[in-house]
Amino acid sequence: MARLEDIPLPTRTAVDTIECPVFTTTPFVTGRPLNQRKVAIVSSAALVQRGEPPFPFGSTEARFLPASLPPGDLLMSHVSINYDRQGFGRDANVAFPLERLRALAAEGLVGGLAETNYTVMGSSDPVGMVAAADQISGQLKQENVDAVLLTPV
Repeated sequence: MARLEDIPLPTRTAVDTIECPVFTTTPFVTGRPLNQRKVAIVSSAALVQRGEPPFPFGSTEARFLPASLPPGDLLMSHVSINYDRQGFGRDANVAFPLERLRALAAEGLVGGLAETNYTVMGSSDPVGMVAAADQISGQLKQENVDAVLLTPV
């Protein structure tokens, strides 16, 4: 992760001045323990399945990744010059910890894994991400997912 002062201009100015949404409520959520919950991953690493086109610059789309996807068929298409992809190249679990979640589920620490996981382009304007967020949340509800692991990059 780059520090703001290390990002070259004009990218630094764009990141520093981007408008973030303001939320007027603070939800309070209670629920079952994690070992009784179905978990999905939402990553901002702009991940794609091998053979799919990469995320275009500034994309606000969401892509769905099946839980059955082998780690070797997962590619990162994040376009930020400020992101070091070496860790992901060595271990996809850095940005998409599906194998780690499988291990936690096998130990009984996580109740189950979602059939679908999700990815977006993390360097996109959050105001434009409403449709993608609605799409993801709708699919999460449809699959009865009740916990999400956010993996920002």
